[in-house]
Amino acid sequence: QTQLVESGGGLVHTGGSLRVSCAVSGRSFSSYAVGWFRQGPGNEREFIAHISATGEYKYYADFVKGRFTISRDNAKNTVNLQMNSLKPEDSAVYYCAAKVYSGIYASKSPYDYDYWGQGTQVTVSS
Repeated sequence: QTQLVESGGGLVHTGGSLRVSCAVSGRSFSSYAVGWFRQGPGNEREFIAHISATGEYKYYADFVKGRFTISRDNAKNTVNLQMNSLKPEDSAVYYCAAKVYSGIYASKSPYDYDYWGQGTQVTVSS
């Protein structure tokens, strides 16, 4: 059974940094492509970043390019999202999602993913 558990959210001031992590368990970690999404109050869940199963291919939403970095640690079965230069509008619940997929194309729709974590709150104060 595949399980995803996020950690690392919290409160930070504008311009600060946070790293959120997603621990993945189930079948072989290297078989999963993983994405990060976020959802603010009253908003739809929006795509942030995607990393391929090998870690070779990474995709980002335009609004986080240059500020956020997605990476995976195959030794720890985790995918990390390093967030720098945070803004109040980045405040949301952050979710990781996974699918068994070895291809190179990004999955940017939440409907493309089969497994989800419970989310972790990120709040950026002005």
